[in-house]
Amino acid sequence: MREQLLALEKRAIEELEGVKDPARIEEIRIAYLGKKGRLTAIMRKLGELPPDKRPEMGKLANRVKENLARRLKEAKEAATLGRTEPVQYLDVTLPGREPLRGHLHPITIVIKEICRIFSAMGFRVVKGPNVELDYYNFEALNIPKDHPARDMQDTFYISENVVLRTHTSPIQVRVMETQKPPVSVIAPGKVYRRDSDVSHTPMFHQVEGLLVDRGVSFGDLKGTLTSFVHQMFGRDTTLRFRPSFFPFTEPSAEVDIRCVICKGRGCRTCSQTGWLEILGSGMVDPAVYGFVDYDPEIYSGFAFGMGVERIAMLKYGINDIQLFFKNHMRFLRQF
Repeated sequence: MREQLLALEKRAIEELEGVKDPARIEEIRIAYLGKKGRLTAIMRKLGELPPDKRPEMGKLANRVKENLARRLKEAKEAATLGRTEPVQYLDVTLPGREPLRGHLHPITIVIKEICRIFSAMGFRVVKGPNVELDYYNFEALNIPKDHPARDMQDTFYISENVVLRTHTSPIQVRVMETQKPPVSVIAPGKVYRRDSDVSHTPMFHQVEGLLVDRGVSFGDLKGTLTSFVHQMFGRDTTLRFRPSFFPFTEPSAEVDIRCVICKGRGCRTCSQTGWLEILGSGMVDPAVYGFVDYDPEIYSGFAFGMGVERIAMLKYGINDIQLFFKNHMRFLRQF
């Protein structure tokens, strides 16, 4: 076996002599040191030797293996260093290619536009927690635990007294707790309800507003929202205030605009009415003032709220709310 090992070592070194091709060096390595290589085959026969011969032959076999592995590594490194790769030249005379850049999501665009319009009217943008106490989400807004209006919300409950906020109105209560009138704020943010179809999603965005001061009237509410609609949809947009009900405002009204699809003639989008509802509003119910220590005999105010996705759908002519959340590039690139 000694002669076999030494002869194999010599033959491998001779084969390796002068080889410059890394692929050929790899072939030699596999032929001698691979799982089915020649040296491996000899080393498998060590167990057949007499016990007193095994240590000596095992030591020699390991020396041969280490020597060949070292020589193969050196040959491969030398061959790699000696290779000449084609030089890559940069042609500075070619026109530049503009890199792909991201841009604002349509929901973000609309939120920024809404905030810009109301900020110009003197409203301050405020934010609050997404996970809200039942007290702020319902009770302080004149919606006690047995109130039927809770059924309108389809609430996600974290626990008995903690919810995912169903609207951003709780922020208005938090502001009034820490600030005496005059108060004029808008509260944009995500809200959550158990609802999902082509016109609803479990998470969506709202912007709600509040103004409280001395002598605030329903006429102030109408003037503010009329100005907003004209700035958002154009000065020729026709709107109307329609009586409605909300637990925290009295009187309450929904604001409709002339259908942007059929221009009031009647179509499937507006259910043949020629009108589309865009937001809810009303004068703050005096009962709400009791939770924030405002005197309803001195102060009055109005509140309003709108779904951002609905505003964006009407502004851009989008017929499926879920497009805002699917991240289809062909859709998003339009904005």
